[in-house]
Amino acid sequence: MIPIHSVTMASSGKLSDEYPNQETNPINSPEHQPDKPEEACGVFGIYAPEADVAKMTYFGLYALQHRGQESAGIATFEGAKVHLHKDMGLVSQVFNESILEHLPGNLAIGHTRYSTTGSSRKDNAQPAVVETRLGSLALAHNGNLVNTLQLREELVETKVSLVTTTDSEMIAFAIAEAVNAGADWLEGSIQAFHRCQGAFSLVIGTPVGVMGVRDSNGIRPLVIGTLPGNPLRYVLASETCGLDIIGAEYLRDVEPGELVWITEAGLASYHWSQKPERKLCIFEMIYFARPDSIMHNESLYTYRMRLGRRIAAESAVDADIVFGVPDSGIPAAIGFSQASGVPYAEGLIKNRYVGRTFIQPTQSMRETGIRMKLNPLKDVLVGKRVIIVDDSIVRGTTSRKLVKALREAGATEVHMRISSPPVTHPCFYGIDTDNQDQLIAATKSVAEIAEQLGVDSLAYLSWEGMLEATQEDTNSFCSACFTGDYPVTIPEQVKRSKLILEKVVV
Repeated sequence: MIPIHSVTMASSGKLSDEYPNQETNPINSPEHQPDKPEEACGVFGIYAPEADVAKMTYFGLYALQHRGQESAGIATFEGAKVHLHKDMGLVSQVFNESILEHLPGNLAIGHTRYSTTGSSRKDNAQPAVVETRLGSLALAHNGNLVNTLQLREELVETKVSLVTTTDSEMIAFAIAEAVNAGADWLEGSIQAFHRCQGAFSLVIGTPVGVMGVRDSNGIRPLVIGTLPGNPLRYVLASETCGLDIIGAEYLRDVEPGELVWITEAGLASYHWSQKPERKLCIFEMIYFARPDSIMHNESLYTYRMRLGRRIAAESAVDADIVFGVPDSGIPAAIGFSQASGVPYAEGLIKNRYVGRTFIQPTQSMRETGIRMKLNPLKDVLVGKRVIIVDDSIVRGTTSRKLVKALREAGATEVHMRISSPPVTHPCFYGIDTDNQDQLIAATKSVAEIAEQLGVDSLAYLSWEGMLEATQEDTNSFCSACFTGDYPVTIPEQVKRSKLILEKVVV
């Protein structure tokens, strides 16, 4: 067996240690759930024998931290030997100088996770490492398979011993099965991908090279970068911000249905899917990806400003100031101001050092309005008619509290503008949205939502406006969370778990 060198840390007393049954944890009660779709995962890969690949992967994951804050991991390959470290927590909590020094090698892959399939516990942290006849394989996955139950049954029938509850491990074992049956790395991987349905952007480490792969729809992003020098070395990342931090130059996206194979010989491309059809998740552009990341040859900051200008044109309202919910609503608020002439101001200050906390406020603290993340600027708001811009509303719980805080700070009118359409359907492709009956726009009209939030007016951006603002082919995006039109067929058993309502109020 190929040896795996594993660096471990003492139990940190994190969420999964204290509450093995996640449903019993107080932080998972509806009151404490975030009022946003939770991010996808972040993946990173690098082949650079001359570089400190562990440290470069660390910084790449650090830049991708916004995509997942539950766990992080890095696997490096030193010839046939794998060095692996992963744990619960932020990238900066999981790794330090000493740990990174024990991760030598000429190639590495990394992952920062928000759980979709598989609960939040250390066993489910990635990369997933499995053994094959050709050596170890390490896999990091962004996305979510929709045929997980079927794939799991197939693997169990062949006596595969699954360690975790993640679909990512199943992809790794599917590759291992094909390799152990005689295929090489490329053939075995392609055979496995044809067994997978749903969303998957993958980085895969082997003793001889790194793969970057996207599903045939390219639902989740994956980009290729180059490191200066001779020979040219290559980097893979979920977003271009993961390249920028280490000085890599953006080359291009991995295409839908493409596999890139990075070895000492350079980069080779293989189109494993015969019928690729681009369906990038539109929420990547609206909210998930960092505003400084590049998509379609421009920063997402620029796209989000266009969203703001479009909703100003669609839903103008008289007001004294406009501001965004930090940080994701700010570019759209600036665009709204530019198009409407309403002055832009900062009405809310964000505590940027607050992450997900496991220490819950007391009931009396909640009753007095503890404000962990956002605090209104009273002297800016008092006596003003305000427009507050946000990128989305999921449950409406946070928005309702925010409107109440703005009125208490002295705002005379509060108008809310949302730079995306109403979220009416759950995502099955790697974003953790609620069951349909918990999505406020699936059960209430816009007027009813406005009444529940306590705003003077509420308007969402039109679906057409959202897509036209991309300035790309509007058919090349997945917008199923707004329409229920899923580009990859959802098995009935999976669909029933989240699509509870027969009728959606629009």
